[in-house]
Parts: sequence; C-alpha cells; structure tokens
Amino acid sequence: MDGVINLLKPPGMTSAAAVAWVKRALGVRKAGHTGTLDPAVGGVLPICLGKATRLAEYFTAQGKYYRAEATFGLVTDTQDAQGKILQTRPARLSGADLERILPRFRGKINQIPPMHSALRKEGKHLYEYARAGIVLEREARMIQVDRLDLVSWTDGRFPRAILDIECTKGTYVRTLCHDLGQAVGCGAHMSYLLRLRSGPFSLTESWTFEEIETALAGGDTGFLLAPPAGLQLPPVRLPESRAEAFRHGLATGAQWVDGAAEEDGTEVQVFSAGEFIGVGRWKSGMLYPHKVMS
Repeated sequence: MDGVINLLKPPGMTSAAAVAWVKRALGVRKAGHTGTLDPAVGGVLPICLGKATRLAEYFTAQGKYYRAEATFGLVTDTQDAQGKILQTRPARLSGADLERILPRFRGKINQIPPMHSALRKEGKHLYEYARAGIVLEREARMIQVDRLDLVSWTDGRFPRAILDIECTKGTYVRTLCHDLGQAVGCGAHMSYLLRLRSGPFSLTESWTFEEIETALAGGDTGFLLAPPAGLQLPPVRLPESRAEAFRHGLATGAQWVDGAAEEDGTEVQVFSAGEFIGVGRWKSGMLYPHKVMS
C-alpha cells in the first residue's frame, strides 16, 4: 500500500503514536510522518506509506500554516502551556499594542530554538539537558514568517491573542509567542496550537481516526492519496523507451524530456505513459533519477 494520508492528529497523542496507529489499522510495515507535532498540538499530520516514504523529505520541507493562542503575562519553561510557570506579570496590553510590533516578526528573522526541543547537541536531545536543569547556549537559526496576523484579542489580567502564522520548516511557534511577549515587556507563552495546513494538505480535507476506521470497514480507501499527491515539483514526461532506463538509475538527455527547464539542481516529477515513476534532478543538461518509485 503506497500513498499519503492527510491525518488529523488529535491533541494528547505523539506523532509517533499516530504513525503506529496507521500501521496497525492498515496492516503496513513502512510508514512515517512528515513533520512532528508536539503531543499537545492537534492538526494536519501527513503520513507517508510504502514507497511514498521516499518522498517524505519533500513534504517535510513544505511551509506550514498554524492558528495559535498566545497568553501574555505568563512565562513558562517550555514556552507552552505544558510547562512550569517561571514568571507572572499581569499585562497592561491591548491588541493595538501587539499589532504595532508584529511587523518585526515577519519575513526572515533569527530564532533561538527552545531548550525543550528534539534538536541534538553532543549526541543528546536538548530536552534531555532541560529536564536535568541544564541550559545550553543555542545558535540562532534563520526562519521565515510569511504571515503573522492578529485574528482576535481577549482583554484581561492575562490577555490572549489568536494568531494566524504561516512559516517555513523549523519554526518554533511557541518560541515566536515567547519572543512576542519579550518584545512587549510582559512575557508570554503559547497556550494553544492547531496546524491548519502542511504544504498542500489542509485541515478541511484531513481524516480523523474514526473516519479512517469507518472507511476501512466499508472497503473504502479514499483517504489514501496516491503519489505524487502533494508533491510541489514541476512535471516532465519521458517516452516509455527511456522510462526503464530511469528506473534503473540511468540519466536521460534533455532531447528525450518533455517538460520543465533544464536548470542545474532543479527537481521534477517524472511521468511516463501517465504513470508517476519518480523524482529526477537536472545536471549539465541530463536528467538523473533521484527518487525511483518502481
């Protein structure tokens, strides 16, 4: 069984547990998700099955779209609602105050990853150091925030903001909320997060565990998207006479390729006789196989 499931992961479950559920339900051995969601976070979690796991790196690299709630005046050690409260500072803050600083957090910005994260240093996850009470220096990483909009604002002793965030892979939304709190002077943490979209996979078209179970009981596999669904690469076509060479790892000259330009490094979806046969990469006017599906 090969394909991608646009899964709606519920809060309270790890991404690994979601993959394990899919494996059991479908009786497949090979499956993997395309970008971890923290246990407390719900939303879109694309899962690749079988040969589609060869394409996971492309889905992981695609942009993400979130709806987050930031609570101001409360700082936690994990930068989210699961952590220990480190600082309480009732906030005299309005939605207009927050909107004035949002432009500083749009575009390309540097972000220091949180200690409570799965990043590794000297062979250990950062969260392992954090649980031992050790705080390490971390290098800032360049991220890109394409959208950061205030959707709604709730006044109070600890005011709350609902934010829509579109960003690149590797962005920590809880760190973004924390940094917004530092910028306005009262601190903040991420109190809620929902992933609305991962690449082309949207929440409105996602499947719950219950819906998948119901479909399977009726012999329906409509939840399984066949490759190259979701692959955002330009398509090219090869004649059948060159398809077999591609499958065996041999390069093909540009004169045999119908489709996208030949710029070095460009990756393309490769089809032959209407069948998706893999991903190719251009180099010196030749199309080389990069991911072969059959």
